[in-house]
Amino acid sequence: MKIAIITAGGAGMFCGSCMQDNTLVRALRMAGTDALLLPTYTPIRVDEENASDSRVFLGGINVYLDSKLPGWRFLPRSMKSWLDRPSIVKWLSKRSSSTNAVDLGSLTVDLLKGNEGPQRQEIQELIQYLVHDLRPDVILFSNALLSGIVPELRRQFSGRLFCLLQGDDIFLDALPEPWKSRAMQLVRSNTSHFDQVLTHSRYYSQFMQHYLSLPASKLTTIPLTIDDAEVVGSHAGNREAGASASMLTVGYFARICPEKGAFRFLDAAAATLQSRDDLRFVIGGFLPELHRAAFEKRLKPIQSAFGDRLHWAGSPADRESKMQLIRSFDWLCVPTIYHEPKGLYVLEAALAGVPSIVPNHGAFPERIQSVGGGLLFDPSVVRSLETVLSSLRKDTRTSRGDILRQNCLTHHGMQTSGETIAKVLSRER
Repeated sequence: MKIAIITAGGAGMFCGSCMQDNTLVRALRMAGTDALLLPTYTPIRVDEENASDSRVFLGGINVYLDSKLPGWRFLPRSMKSWLDRPSIVKWLSKRSSSTNAVDLGSLTVDLLKGNEGPQRQEIQELIQYLVHDLRPDVILFSNALLSGIVPELRRQFSGRLFCLLQGDDIFLDALPEPWKSRAMQLVRSNTSHFDQVLTHSRYYSQFMQHYLSLPASKLTTIPLTIDDAEVVGSHAGNREAGASASMLTVGYFARICPEKGAFRFLDAAAATLQSRDDLRFVIGGFLPELHRAAFEKRLKPIQSAFGDRLHWAGSPADRESKMQLIRSFDWLCVPTIYHEPKGLYVLEAALAGVPSIVPNHGAFPERIQSVGGGLLFDPSVVRSLETVLSSLRKDTRTSRGDILRQNCLTHHGMQTSGETIAKVLSRER
């Protein structure tokens, strides 16, 4: 079975959905399928083996100019295609404006119009490649925001079409009007052409069923997949300098942004450090320029008051460095505001033998259940997180690291999840 997965590059930043798509392709290959990962807009950035194609479709520079520069869409592809070279797209995306939904309303609607929008040339090129050159049995779109191509693709492609929802609502909800209402109409119309819509949690299936007005029969939950290769060592043996054996380390590792709870983590750390001298907090993850000033403004006064008991670890360059950082934690704490559809960092922590402290919403209850350990706090109760952090004791530090790791591998390892997902994708209509 040949499977083409269409993903959207993250404009040079680590993107959880891109990384999950990359791991999914590798897992499907382990399951015996011929799986390919085709990036759109920009190349993807991952901290594991990059399984994506070297070509970039719907190149972000041309897509933008099609919408913003009068007449650009009518130029021959031979005059524009050089801007789709991965090296060019990557270089220019580092110097471009934001990927913030607030700034991208009209462009989002144009792309969702598909063949009727200004990106018709680029869309036809991708359809031509899929239908006539690649000829897969299955095409999986890794988010509904890519669905503008689907109505025309459905007319030309006789194979199965899937969409994997991984947080589309947070982008759509951030669009200003009138773009949000129009985008919602287009997404709902486009998703009707998929054979099945997939999610990584029961929570998100139920949420998106209502959000996109989908019939329950069209939704299927598949396992979240994690790269389980070469994970060695225990967190006890990887403590950072400055962390004594008597101290408990609570760490945050996710993108540094409000919706992931980075600022809530800092507030909880500041409150807890005042009453506990045996706790230490570490925060790490990719810091977008959009949030840098606000993050540094909040971080510096806490560090001034408590020194290295609040440590900024930055963004690890590769997977080995990331896992080493996570293994230095006694607890992972990612107190998201947004109701997570995936919660991949809970699995990364479990793979390192580290339990998580997360809100009791979104996919988190399912993640904690699947790995067999962790703590849920009630985000609707004021200072609930601080209460949980203040109650941590040495004797409550988990002794179940091996159980966390084994459960993570059993339910989410590439071998197991790849076989399960391949069966879902191979089902006949």
